This record gives sequence, structure tokens and C-alpha cells, in this order.
Amino acid sequence: MTAPTATKDKDQESTDPPAAPKPKILFPGTAMLLVAVIGCFTAWGIAADLTTPMVSGFKRIFDMSSFQASLVQMAYYGAYFLLAIPAAFINSRWGYKAGMVSGLALAALGAFGFWPASQVMTYGAFLAALFAIAAGCSLLETSASPYVISLGPEETSTRRLNLAQAFNPLGTNIGVLIASTLILPKLDTPVNLADVSAETERAIRAEQLRAVTGPYIGLGILLAVILVIIFVQKAPPSAPADEAEAAKPANPAATLWRSTRYRYGVVAQFFNVAAQVCCWTYIIQYTQQAINGSLQLGSQMLQISLIVFLIARFVMTAVIARIRATKVMAVLGTLAVALCIYAALRPDITGVIAVIAISLCLSLMFPTIYGVALAGLGEATKFGAAGLVMAIVGGAIMPMIQGKVMDSTSAATSFIVPALCFAMVTLYAIYDLRTPTPRVIATTSSERKAQ
Repeated sequence: MTAPTATKDKDQESTDPPAAPKPKILFPGTAMLLVAVIGCFTAWGIAADLTTPMVSGFKRIFDMSSFQASLVQMAYYGAYFLLAIPAAFINSRWGYKAGMVSGLALAALGAFGFWPASQVMTYGAFLAALFAIAAGCSLLETSASPYVISLGPEETSTRRLNLAQAFNPLGTNIGVLIASTLILPKLDTPVNLADVSAETERAIRAEQLRAVTGPYIGLGILLAVILVIIFVQKAPPSAPADEAEAAKPANPAATLWRSTRYRYGVVAQFFNVAAQVCCWTYIIQYTQQAINGSLQLGSQMLQISLIVFLIARFVMTAVIARIRATKVMAVLGTLAVALCIYAALRPDITGVIAVIAISLCLSLMFPTIYGVALAGLGEATKFGAAGLVMAIVGGAIMPMIQGKVMDSTSAATSFIVPALCFAMVTLYAIYDLRTPTPRVIATTSSERKAQ
């Protein structure tokens, strides 16, 4: 009796349909490309937050006002604004790989440009080098995320993108660590001493500029290595030409303009990045004035802020799995306003702690605004992303305003500026909570024909 049963079961098994294979993480042969792109996310994190302490660093080296030193951030984040549209054009015309290679080449050129700048020993030469780095990073940031998506099946794109983006905060921490250990400790000695000759002063300044140059040369080498790896690797398969043509938005500008959630989102991202750059840039000078700290101590406070930011990003990811993201952002935005006001009123160790705590609030804001602003845009999302990258120019403009306020009053009082920025972000969160969830807009010729 057992033999026939076994035969029957065997026959039944042979007729059962095979289980559907799990979607792969990557297309065959793209693993090295993913590693290289992850390196890009890390590298521009290093570049951004290696640059942030340079506001205080160049202020010391060139004996400038806070407003003059804030031109560092103007050069850096201004490049993001100017290069976003060219990046979108390059990606559209030649593909994401071309955009990434162009960005890496330009950023590496800017990093290597620190050596001739150190020979010239002028502030303008360093600003030009920083502009080139940021221009390259703008191309990278516009190209890298969609390129990660293209490295494998659509079903696993979110997993790949989350993996790559997780390395960006790691890069920011590395950048500040390099600045706090290799650069800023060598800048604490004043340059313009009354009892030194002009030659001695020049020698001191040259030594300080060499301390600044070394890490940027290392960054340039890292970018060049990543460039070579990406350039020699075969690009992932692309969609057929007829499909690509059908997927082009009929009028993306009109689609974006019709979406108030997108328009307000660009404004909110402007003020979010502005608040982030303001707080992280001037925590060094706040620490110096509040507790009579050194440049190195100020950079250590910045390092702690970024660690808080990194940890909070993972914590907030778990929180928004249970609570709507914009509801959490409204609470964190309100808290950030309160912390800024407290720091302005209490310039002491508790004020320093308040400024550090602001990074907890910042952790959720950029990706939440990004996702909410692009919701329901369909194929126009590709073009909408360029607008959100351009909004990063807030990190160029508002630190200059805060620097001007700081020169006229104090580092503590200047934190009213990021308080106003956080208020705008909070208003956007409230707007989203009170507005119906958008439906996907038909933005392509094929979608409109289907309708």
C-alpha cells in the first residue's frame, strides 16, 4: 500500500509549478559598480562635512569676519544650485553613468586644486577649488540615486538605494573627524601676532594651508579611484529606445508647477538645508563663545552632532513605520525651533547641548521632504528631483545671513536664523497633514493615451 502512495505523491510533485524565484538584488556583473557608487555616497559626505569646519578654519587663517568666511558655504552650495539643471541634461542626453563620471572628474579636479591654491595663498583660489568640488558633487548627487536603481530589478530598488544612502552619514562623520584631527588643531595658533615679522606670518599661514590641503588631496585620490572603477565597468542594461521615448514626460514643468505639494516642498527643502548648514557650520563658533572653547573642541561638538544625526536616522526610520512621517516632522520641527531659541538665550554648556540635539531633529527632514514633494508626480519625478537638488542653495544663502547677524551681535543670537528656517519646515509638515494624499499624475504620452 505504501508503494503506490509514494508513486502518486511523486507524480503530483512533478506536475506542481515551480516556485517563483526571488528577485535578484543586482543584475549580473554589477556588484563592483554598486560598491563604487556606494563609495560616491561616502565621498560626497566626506567632501560636504570636511568643508563645513573650513568656515572657522579660513576665518582664522585669513583673519576674516564670519560673513566673509561664510563664502565657503556660498561657493559650495551655490554650485549645487547652478549645476542641477546641467546634471539633468547630461543624464537625459548621455545617461546616469556619464553624469557620475563627469561629476567625479570635476570633484577630483577641485580637490587636487587645493595644492595650487595653497601655493597662491589667496582665499579666492580656495573658493574656486571648493566650487569645483561642489559642482562635481552636484552632478553625482543628481545621478547616483537613479543609477543605483538601474543596477538591478525594480522590485529590489528600494533595498539597494537604502543601502547606498546609509553610507552618506558615515562619510559626513569621516569628514568632520579628519577636520578635527588633521586640520583644526593646527589652526589654533593666531597668525597675526604683533611681535612677528611679515615673513614669519607668511610662513605660519603657509604651514596652516598645507594642513588644509593634505586631506583634500586624499579626497581627490579617492574620487579618482572611484572614477576609474565606474568608467571601466559595463553599464547595466537600459530600456529599449521606443520604451524610453514613451516614458518621457509630455510637459514636466507644467506638471511640477500644478503640484502645490511639490512647489512648497522645494521651499521647505531650501529652509531645511539652510537650517542644517547653519547649525553645523556655526556650532564651532558657538562653542568658542559659549564655553570659551578652542577650534578643536568646537569641531568635536560638531562630530558629536553628526553621530547623533547618524543614530537618529536609523531610529526615525523605525518610528515612521508606525507614525506618519510628516506628523513626526511637525513635532521635530517645533522642537528644533525651541532648541534654537534656547541656544540663543542660554550661551553656556546647556546651549551647546541644545545645538547638538538639533541634529536629532534634522535626521528625518531631508528624506521626508524629498519623498512628500515628489509624491504623485509620475515620470515628472525625474525632473522634479533636479529642483529639490537646486533647493540645496539654501545652504549657501542662509549661513551668510547668519554670519552677518553673528558679526553684528553674537554667535548665540545668530541662532534665531535657523529657528526661522525650522519654522518654515514645520509649516510644510502641517500643510501635508492637512492636504489629501496625491494620486499619481499621468505625465507621459503613453499614460495619457491610456486615459
